[in-house]
Amino acid sequence: MTKVVEGIQVSEQQRLIEQHGLVPHPEGGFYAEVHRAKCRVQAGPQLPERSAYTSIHYLLAGDDFSAWHRIQSDETWFFHSGCDLVIYSFAENGQLHAQHLGAESGCFQLTIAARTWFAAQPAQADSCSFVSCVVAPGFEFEDFELGSRQLLLASFGHSLESRAKIEAFTRERHSIIC
Repeated sequence: MTKVVEGIQVSEQQRLIEQHGLVPHPEGGFYAEVHRAKCRVQAGPQLPERSAYTSIHYLLAGDDFSAWHRIQSDETWFFHSGCDLVIYSFAENGQLHAQHLGAESGCFQLTIAARTWFAAQPAQADSCSFVSCVVAPGFEFEDFELGSRQLLLASFGHSLESRAKIEAFTRERHSIIC
């Protein structure tokens, strides 16, 4: 998707990056924190205080992906524009789930439970997906865990489809599929 701005072709991805001040995210894609609640909460007696919630804008484009990761809080995704986003996750029983978020699917909000491994990619390789994510209690990078291919294969690689998705959405160079 490109637009002509002042005689220059600008991709929708580049326009969104510039408009919202997005920067590269460690899991893939681009993001910018939009809000961090001043109210502080403690989710349990042994847990540190956190902002009540945080929110970001998040962009995935083309063949980029959000690598397998998990955080310690619930995360709700809200669709804004572009193509549908496919969000993959592993249930507690190890079953792989794929859910679509976007206008085509008619699903505009999706919540990933705390401590769930998940990954995402645009449904169309020639498009982008622009969303917001709200995390409560608020996101802290020390709660962010990027998935190791070896760990994920050992825990969830019980089917060809699961192994293929683990391979596709981890950033390690060498394949470990057995």
